[in-house]
Parts: sequence; C-alpha cells; structure tokens
Amino acid sequence: MNDPKQPGVPDPANELASDNSLIDPRDFRNALGAYGTGVTIITATAADGKPYGITCNSFASVSLNPPLILWSLGIYSSSLTVFQNASHFTVHVLGTSQQALANKFAKPSEDKFAGIDWTPGLGNAPVLAESVANFQCRSVNRYYGGDHVIFLGAVEAYAYTTGEPLLFARGTYGRFLVDDERKTSP
Repeated sequence: MNDPKQPGVPDPANELASDNSLIDPRDFRNALGAYGTGVTIITATAADGKPYGITCNSFASVSLNPPLILWSLGIYSSSLTVFQNASHFTVHVLGTSQQALANKFAKPSEDKFAGIDWTPGLGNAPVLAESVANFQCRSVNRYYGGDHVIFLGAVEAYAYTTGEPLLFARGTYGRFLVDDERKTSP
C-alpha cells in the first residue's frame, strides 16, 4: 500500500505487517547485532504485588530536560501486561560481573527474584542491588512499533557507580576497552 502523503512510496509499517518486506528477519537481526549495546534489566510490580523483570538491550536516553528514557518489549512477551499496567518501572544497567543475572532474567521462570537482593522503589518497582546504574521511572506513554511496544519513562530518581558496564554485541557479552589517549565523549 502506498503512503497517501507520498504517492508511490510504500508505507513501511504496512509493508512489514503484510509480509511483503524484502528484508530477511534473521539476517536483519544479525546486522543489528553489529551495534553494541549495554545490558539492562527492567523491573516492575504487577497489580497483585508480584515483582517482574526482563533482560533488555533496547534502552536509550531520550531527553535530558525533562529527563526521559525509552525501552521496548516484544508484543508476545508474557510480561507485557504487567509493564503496560505498571505506574513505574526501574531500568538497571548491569556490570561486567552480572552476566549470570542477565541470563537469569532473560529466561522464563516462575520466580526470577528468588535469591536476588532487591528493595521496592518508586511505585513498588524492584530496585536490584549492585547494578552499575538504575533509573526509577514513571511510565509516561507507550507507542506501538511493529512487533514491539516502546515505553517512555520520566526519570524520577537515579543512582550510579563507577563500575564497568556489561556490553552485548553479535550475540555475546563483552567489555568496553578504554583508550587512555582518546578519553573523549561523542
């Protein structure tokens, strides 16, 4: 289907939804894997008080003023309803020593929080101990994008350490190497 605003230009959302895309999803995922990301765990509490959490690498800053962040979750995630209904969520940036924790929250489990040190934060969203950084957010909005829901959060509290962040690229975990001669920001 063509975009009515631009005749002859296909609408990407419709193109993908109708399986007419020429892009192979697996190969596209491999290409995206070339972009290294941080590793986070996003937590929230369900209406019944049960804590939920997932491993996520689709986290990004949006705005400094006001302080806003975003992350996304697949529409088929069993935790989607919890995050859609939660007033708050917490984003935890993991450190290099937390690879096992990332793996634990990446897999389905009845109680991902068993044996995990955490405290209730804003809106009762769990705040995990010992992350490199955490951002306690009020859920501001949700946007639907293809097979994901994009969550926009207003940061209401945060904390961080100088710990080394855990990175993920090409399907594996890694570390950031610092070049002492080029300590500059982008």
